[in-house]
Amino acid sequence: MQPAEPVTSMTSAHEPHQVRGQRTLRTIAAFEALKGLAALAAGIGLLGFVHHDIRHLALDLIGHAGLSPYAHYPAVLLRYADIVQDANLRFLIPAALAYVVLRFAEAWGLWYDRAWAQWLGAISGAIYIPFEVHHLFSKPTVTSALVVLGNAGIVIFLAARVWQQRRAG
Repeated sequence: MQPAEPVTSMTSAHEPHQVRGQRTLRTIAAFEALKGLAALAAGIGLLGFVHHDIRHLALDLIGHAGLSPYAHYPAVLLRYADIVQDANLRFLIPAALAYVVLRFAEAWGLWYDRAWAQWLGAISGAIYIPFEVHHLFSKPTVTSALVVLGNAGIVIFLAARVWQQRRAG
């Protein structure tokens, strides 16, 4: 009788490639679901502002905190309040809902290893890369670099998976 082999870590170098790929795919799916939840929370937050003067609310918040509206961060808040106020919230809310549905559908498809979701993830991720690279070069930070590298890694992983599946069958 042979002795049982020792149990190794889940991230062992001897772990089958397919298992690591599935784990990576599910991690990406969870990340996409998290993005969907964040967009859902933002959309619900926007609903609260439909019939309010957002700039006035921002000024009240700044005053309540005892800040000067001319300081850097309060001025940024006011600038974004103006942008949101000028935007048509009746357009933004359905757009946010569509984004949420897209992210949840992609997350579901990636979780269950669907080829269409891998295509969707690769394409939707690739769309952001030029904007992320532009942001990295205009305002270089470690965070910007990590976002570009992370997104590029996800796009490459999903595209390689689609390519492998097409070659296999």
